[in-house]
Amino acid sequence: MDRRLTPANGRVAALELAGKITAERYVPGEGARVTRPVLDLLAVPDGARDRQLLMGEGVDLFERRDGRAFIRAARDGYCGYVDEAGLGAPRAATHIVATPATHLYAEESIKSRDLAHLSFGSRITVLHELKALFETPEGFIPKKHLREIDRPFSDPVTVAQMFFGTPYLWGGNSRLGIDCSGLVQAALLACGVASPGDSDLQQGLGRDAANEPPQRGDLWFWKGHVAMLVDPDTIIHANGHAMAVTYEDAKKAVLRIEAQGGGPVTHRRRL
Repeated sequence: MDRRLTPANGRVAALELAGKITAERYVPGEGARVTRPVLDLLAVPDGARDRQLLMGEGVDLFERRDGRAFIRAARDGYCGYVDEAGLGAPRAATHIVATPATHLYAEESIKSRDLAHLSFGSRITVLHELKALFETPEGFIPKKHLREIDRPFSDPVTVAQMFFGTPYLWGGNSRLGIDCSGLVQAALLACGVASPGDSDLQQGLGRDAANEPPQRGDLWFWKGHVAMLVDPDTIIHANGHAMAVTYEDAKKAVLRIEAQGGGPVTHRRRL
């Protein structure tokens, strides 16, 4: 079983895995919510970052131990460890941050103290609509930066383009830093399309388009990498070559990646 998608760590396992996997105990898990702007999701306690979770995202919490929580992310089922202090009680979100980033303010004024920097896709609970800002339990956010959670975007490419210039960060999922699969996932989730968190898992999305002319929105995969087509001749991707989210000529990118040892395109998928 893929440990990234298996809510079990030997000591505990999700209740639905009883009889399927060995664990000391099986628990139903409790709902929780990310309370920090960005929270690293680790492969093992104090280990390497696998992915990141954003403010307001929901998780299933299976174990608290030595300041770490073993969780499963609601958005894609990804399992791992987070700082327990970065979780709070569950709460229904009403909006998402719909601009590349925004700020959370202490008062109903953009001149007041900013409390946090929030990335695109952060999930927000609006309490009151004011003249120019929304009031939330954490503070105030400009109304123009939020979008109703039940009103998804329609074009993943447009969403991906919002991240242009964002620094590359392995395992990153925010405007502060993002990687190739994080960019694709952010774009798809914003459009209401379910997406795994890593590129090898994303290869199963949509249908095979290897024998069809390329078109906007297609996903091209290499071993350990994914890019999205902006048009038949251009890709957008978060890449270590430029250390940022960039546009690149599609044919030149294929040649460059293969010349640098990344191999050929392995999958071409269409949603």
